[in-house]
Amino acid sequence: MAMETVVVTGSSAGLGRAIAHEFAKHGAQVALLARGEKGLDGAVAEIEAKGGRAFAVPTDVADPDAVEAAAEAVEKHFGPIDTWVNNAMSSVFSPVKEMKAEEYKRATEVTYLGTVYGTLAALKRMLPRDRGAIVQVGSALSYRSIPLQSAYCAAKHAINGFTDSLRCELLHDKSNIRLTTVQMPAMNTPQFNWVKSRLQHKAQPVPPIFEPEVGARAVYWAAHHNRREVYVGTSTVAAIVGNKIAPGLLDHYLASSGYKSQQTPEPEDPSRPNNLWSPVDAGEDCGAHGRFDEKAHGHSIQLWADLHRGVLAAGLLLAGVAGFAVNRMMR
Repeated sequence: MAMETVVVTGSSAGLGRAIAHEFAKHGAQVALLARGEKGLDGAVAEIEAKGGRAFAVPTDVADPDAVEAAAEAVEKHFGPIDTWVNNAMSSVFSPVKEMKAEEYKRATEVTYLGTVYGTLAALKRMLPRDRGAIVQVGSALSYRSIPLQSAYCAAKHAINGFTDSLRCELLHDKSNIRLTTVQMPAMNTPQFNWVKSRLQHKAQPVPPIFEPEVGARAVYWAAHHNRREVYVGTSTVAAIVGNKIAPGLLDHYLASSGYKSQQTPEPEDPSRPNNLWSPVDAGEDCGAHGRFDEKAHGHSIQLWADLHRGVLAAGLLLAGVAGFAVNRMMR
């Protein structure tokens, strides 16, 4: 049986790095696309040290020609791409009134258009073969925006709109390509050390926080099952469902709590390097985890239940039948 070939964008650190590890753990050969060459080298070394196969292609996903060239290089190196994971993102922590037009443009080009360009490169190769999987890494914030992250929230909303349109077209064409979105909760990744920020204090993910391996397991599962969307974490479910029920109430709640919940007590250094325009890992490999390991959860009961719906349904059915039988016997 041929090895699965997977492309993961934004895989030099954080969630993308964890996703690359998860696929490699299951025997896939993994192509890593990102700007940070130090992180790419570290990811390749880790995968190969465990007996896996990895191929790094330094790529800025905001450049469509670079993404296309990377896809071509991957197929020359590994063969046909089976799964493409669009994970790369960029953000700015800032009130809207202090944002610059060029910052919105850049965050949108990386997070949203980078997903579009990756999808186009994948489709170009998958459509003629009529097989493959495309996984979009989304966020609870793609349904429920929060203050101080307008550029990121808007880009994630756009990914949902683009993906829904494409899904309809693939269904119309009776295509066998699988398309899914994994909506993520707050993750313990290094992004909070390098995202451009105008906050007074250091940024943090909004609790509850999950380790990136939780999201990585969901992405791997989604790539091999025909599920429209996968929600990771009870907090994601609460945000999405809550916004459908009472969006105005959430507006007021986030207006009062959303600033404090995204900041630690530590003061931010406004002059520190950020990765909006160029990578910041020149001096070190940042890995998959951020600085919140003590607060982060390594498992999600909600995710387990979501991925095992069939087992749970069968169990509930058996419990119901058993209960009915016992009731009859008691009578």
